Amino acid sequence: MSKLNEIIFLDIYPKIDLHGYDRNSARVAINDFIMDNHIMKNEIIIIVHGIGTGALKEETHKTLKQNSLVVDYKTHYFNEGCTIVQIKA
Repeated sequence: MSKLNEIIFLDIYPKIDLHGYDRNSARVAINDFIMDNHIMKNEIIIIVHGIGTGALKEETHKTLKQNSLVVDYKTHYFNEGCTIVQIKA
């Protein structure tokens, strides 16, 4: 099992980019993305929400807290505009 603190290279993991989404669309897209990757047995996924006003980051973290498939998540330490998520495989 990968530890989120050890992840440096993000390009090898499945990624969703939420730029241009509103809060409601982002919530639906995040939950669908998590479910799809759970089915495909991907343990680590990346959610790009950007920095901006922080609204999408806030909605992303709120959605991740409420999703039962999420084991852990954290904002990437080199890029505050993306969140690394560990899901149940």
